[in-house]
Amino acid sequence: MSEIRLFYHKDETIRLSRSIDFLKETPTDHFLWIDLNDADEEMESRLEDYLKIYIQDEEEIIEIETSSRYIETADTLVVNTNFLVSSFEKNPVSFILKNNILISVRSEELGSFTDTTKKIFANPKNYPTGYHVFVGILETRIDFDADMIENITQEITNLSNSIQEADEDILLQIKNLQEKTMMLRENIIDKQRSLSNMLKSSLIPVELHDKLTILIKDINSLVEHIRFSFDRLDYLQDTFLGFVNIEQNKIIKIFTIISVIFMPPTLIASIYGMNFDLMPELHWEYGYILAIGLMIVSSSSIVIYFKKKKWL
Repeated sequence: MSEIRLFYHKDETIRLSRSIDFLKETPTDHFLWIDLNDADEEMESRLEDYLKIYIQDEEEIIEIETSSRYIETADTLVVNTNFLVSSFEKNPVSFILKNNILISVRSEELGSFTDTTKKIFANPKNYPTGYHVFVGILETRIDFDADMIENITQEITNLSNSIQEADEDILLQIKNLQEKTMMLRENIIDKQRSLSNMLKSSLIPVELHDKLTILIKDINSLVEHIRFSFDRLDYLQDTFLGFVNIEQNKIIKIFTIISVIFMPPTLIASIYGMNFDLMPELHWEYGYILAIGLMIVSSSSIVIYFKKKKWL
């Protein structure tokens, strides 16, 4: 559903309008944040004309080149990034900062936007400009990423405690956790680059530099946690392969023991199965019983020997 939210200052408070026509009725310097959620082309075009900005389409937003992820001009800052949801689906979001107004462009409802909206209305004085709102959204998003990393860590711990044998499902779980961890790392590193560039920008208010520095430190801490999760998953994969080797060794051991046990009876049967005319026991009355007895005794002796050696 197409939606626009216009946050603006009035009477020392922050208010919200959902009408695109409200743009022409209010001075530009009153606006704080304009949030577009799945907006249609007509709405985007009207906003572009009014604010003299360019809103990228989805193909441009998802470009992976650094030059496309962070764009800075004399009076405008554009930051494109991905927000992950609990299902680990990527949601591309574009942020445009111009004349102290934040314009956000997204296609789905995101928890970090909802939480930031609550914070804005709870403490309007903490959000004098769109830059402050943008940093607030990033703060909330990093908290969400931290929660996702904690959930991944808990899943890894539960999986580690459940590995008892070489099970194909366990290998699939390890693979899925590796992919999720990789997506988290990619997502966080993307924000790390953007924050580092923002810290160097002359457009960012000086009072936000300390917050940006803290956010970068938080991201560095999350990267370390992700690296630790990768190490744990590598260890679990090695453990799984160890169980596979043990299972294979058991199977090989069983086949080897069976082969050794049946070697003497096979030898005896081969000897007495030869078609020579002169074989002393060929017409002996007890020859058959003797041959069967030798087979049983030879096999039993090997079994008893293996048990004494604790190979069985």
